[in-house]
Amino acid sequence: MELRDDQPMAHEFRRRTYLLADVEPLDVDGVRTVQVGTALFLLAFVALLPFYGRLAEDDRTWWLWMCLCGVALGLFGLEYCKRRRAIRTEREVLDEPAGRPDDAPTP
Repeated sequence: MELRDDQPMAHEFRRRTYLLADVEPLDVDGVRTVQVGTALFLLAFVALLPFYGRLAEDDRTWWLWMCLCGVALGLFGLEYCKRRRAIRTEREVLDEPAGRPDDAPTP
């Protein structure tokens, strides 16, 4: 375990100093985010189905169609994000230098 005492970067803007910590993003490729959003739209669609009669009376059936469109667009976005992740992974593999890995001990 490596203990470092790196100081965060400081940026000055309009007489204020902002500190920026070096933090890795949680979801780089967005697949998990799109999965959760699509699942929530699907859950909302299923939850609204029993109330179709009431929605029709109040002229709000568009709620159902909005949820269904959210699921459809989410599935499209999920495929897009998965392809983008595969391309980024492929590029990272191609960009790695040939030879021994960084973890290998030196003779």
